Amino acid sequence: MTKIIVLDGYTTSPMAISAQGEGDEVHWQTLSEAGELTVHERTASDEVVERIGEASVVLTNKTPINAAVFEACPNLRYVGVLATGVNVVDIDAAKANGVTVTNVPGYSTPSVAQHVFAMLLELCNRTAEHDMAVHDGRWANCVDFSFTTGPLVELSGKTLGIVGMGTIGQAVANIGHAMGMKIASHSRTEKELGYPVRWLGVDELFAQADVVTLHCPLTPRTREHVNAQRLSTMKPGAYLINTGRGQLIDEPALAEALANGTIAGAGLDVLSSEPPCADNPLLTAPNCIITPHIAWATVASRRRLLQIASDNVGAYLDGKPTNVVR
Repeated sequence: MTKIIVLDGYTTSPMAISAQGEGDEVHWQTLSEAGELTVHERTASDEVVERIGEASVVLTNKTPINAAVFEACPNLRYVGVLATGVNVVDIDAAKANGVTVTNVPGYSTPSVAQHVFAMLLELCNRTAEHDMAVHDGRWANCVDFSFTTGPLVELSGKTLGIVGMGTIGQAVANIGHAMGMKIASHSRTEKELGYPVRWLGVDELFAQADVVTLHCPLTPRTREHVNAQRLSTMKPGAYLINTGRGQLIDEPALAEALANGTIAGAGLDVLSSEPPCADNPLLTAPNCIITPHIAWATVASRRRLLQIASDNVGAYLDGKPTNVVR
């Protein structure tokens, strides 16, 4: 029977989602039907080789698998990444050792798009801030029927600038359009979305958009795409949203822009180091919402992730691998 090892199943597993109150039907059962399954919650770097052992099929989320691992585990023939990004695997070393690598594309698109607007609406409507004020007694002690803790912003009519019009970028555009926003984008390819989209250079987009949201891959060209110069061209009332990769942003430059009022606010689900270092300047920056890399993590998204990952393993064992990373 095929030995299947999951190196870091905690964030995907039922234990991690049961507190959300949506039942425990998310599980590893389909994958366990493909072979002898062992799921480790987490694996330290010095445990990887020992835990893989004689297994031929391994799944990983954030645990790196490098050239040394491939050389030390000659039976390893398949690595399934429990995510879309595959930077945790040395792809060149995998190919050199005859190892098939697959990923899970598209599973989190609706959830990530939803989270973009969860953060944006919090910046615009200050929902948590008002809730806290009510529970602190400010409404009960107010002489008027209504009060606000700060300016509230209407999104209809404003320009939503999307950097990267892939699947997630298109989902974000559809929501923005439904809310009455004007859509602009900087992307490698122009897409037909059924409504007007202005296709701009990246510098034009930063200068013209009321909201900039990042959905481009992390590459040498896009690393610190958001830098001090681009931030300085943004509107003072503009917001920046990032659910892509933390390294897309020069974090000290963004912290300074927020402190100086260069832009109005930021919503970040990713940081350059995760968990963040205690001295990350964004942790103390004003008007900066930070969530712990959870845009992908709805129950529905995790169900899709596990199903596609299991299907990938099954297809590989049947000799017809799918979602292979080239």
